[in-house]
Amino acid sequence: MNITPSKLNKFLIFKLPAAYFSGVRSTYLDDKKCTVTVKHRWINQNPFKSMFWAVQGMAAELATGALVMKKIEESNQKVSMLVINNNASFSKKATGRITFECSEGFKIDEAIVKAIETKEGQTVWLNAKGLNTDGIEVSNFNFEWTLKVKSK
Repeated sequence: MNITPSKLNKFLIFKLPAAYFSGVRSTYLDDKKCTVTVKHRWINQNPFKSMFWAVQGMAAELATGALVMKKIEESNQKVSMLVINNNASFSKKATGRITFECSEGFKIDEAIVKAIETKEGQTVWLNAKGLNTDGIEVSNFNFEWTLKVKSK
């Protein structure tokens, strides 16, 4: 299956409904980057009238995870993936449409190649920054993904 933004959004309905109903949507995916957006709405706000941090986290994780999924598919190998660590910082209220982008596909390529060669699990840190419509950073997420080739 070729992974596309449209297929990712359908995937959300069935596998990650909280993200789907919160408004998280994939808008762009290629070999280098993935872009995910989410709009501040009543259903995803906190008591301070900005976007709840967990909704931002779902969007940021999808931006990194979709890129990992695409790279695994392209490797033609059975590779498991799991977040083992993450951290985030918040610098401004998240209102309006927030766009998260991960542009670190090259890091995933290196980790998958090494996992295949060594038959050992590898980890890779991926970053997704959340920018509002003015291009101002509102949040910054880092996810440590572990990748391991499944034995046949």
